[in-house]
Amino acid sequence: MAPGEATVIESAQIQRAIKIAEKRTGLNWSVFVGDLGAEPRAEALARHGALGPAAAESVLLAVDPAKHRLEIVTGSRARKRLDDRSCALAAASMAGTFAVRDLDGGIARGILALVEHVRRG
Repeated sequence: MAPGEATVIESAQIQRAIKIAEKRTGLNWSVFVGDLGAEPRAEALARHGALGPAAAESVLLAVDPAKHRLEIVTGSRARKRLDDRSCALAAASMAGTFAVRDLDGGIARGILALVEHVRRG
């Protein structure tokens, strides 16, 4: 995979989790899997910003499997409904699943765990 190139999310498990998350929360959910470069947080923030006007209502899960990095980015309005503590708990859960090499399952379970913590808007 070339630097910065993402894999196409073809996982039915992840797509199903995104569909559930969007229906239950009204937020936009995105997943990026690929190289997050030398500064993963900055790259994840840039990718989230590239969502344009929808970024404020969006949650992005950015995963760099080669570097074992996970970043969860929430937009300004999404952040009011999903706090950092909830994101940290979901990230810890996802890391455990990634450790057993279940990337798709870890991402899907992480999305659904985050959904449980989103406050009503």
